[in-house]
Amino acid sequence: MNGTRAVARELTQALSAALQGESRVDVALCPPFVLLDLVAELLHGSQVMLGAQNVARETAGAFTGEVTAEMLLEAGCRLALVGHSERRQYYAESDEVVADKAVRAMDAGLMPVICLGESLEERESGATESVVARQLDAVVDKCGVAALAGCVLAYEPVWAIGTGRTATPAEANGVHEYLRRRVADKDPQVAGGLRILYGGSVKSANASELFAMPDIDGGLIGGASLVADEFIRICQSAA
Repeated sequence: MNGTRAVARELTQALSAALQGESRVDVALCPPFVLLDLVAELLHGSQVMLGAQNVARETAGAFTGEVTAEMLLEAGCRLALVGHSERRQYYAESDEVVADKAVRAMDAGLMPVICLGESLEERESGATESVVARQLDAVVDKCGVAALAGCVLAYEPVWAIGTGRTATPAEANGVHEYLRRRVADKDPQVAGGLRILYGGSVKSANASELFAMPDIDGGLIGGASLVADEFIRICQSAA
């Protein structure tokens, strides 16, 4: 929940110009709902994709304040975040709610970016794998493993978001590897093509090392994405 129209304009224009002709990396901007129209207009003709930070579980009806997947698609979005750690933590979104949102996004033609991750307490108790497995299985149980071919996963350890703490590249890759292996147990082909992003205080200073890991396919960038030069350097690291 950051940014003004002026900030969004400056960031979008800088990113589009810097990445013009860059075909080695996929980039998406996910601004707040009220800035989607502006960013969509600024991205017209650009290879940078537009995404939303959330999507409604419902298709229509008396759900004041919610925004449906169809509305997002009409606004120009190609993807939507679901299950971000802040939605799970502050708005009590359960695994079932997140799975429903992922299905709604897919049904409407959006690519859901499904966020998974554990708290510090869960990590210290050795529960990381069981937590992310439970979160992933809720989606697979709802839509089937084949549907993951149209999704992106994002591992975002809650303890490494906005804290300055970051999982080491090896720690992060270990969780990514576990997630890919869990999908492979059901469908090796889907697992092989599945993109798994890392989101946990990614900065230009650590991006190259993180992205060099075999099972880290990119980043879900938080605070660093609000600074144009920093975000551009991260994108260039991925490329």
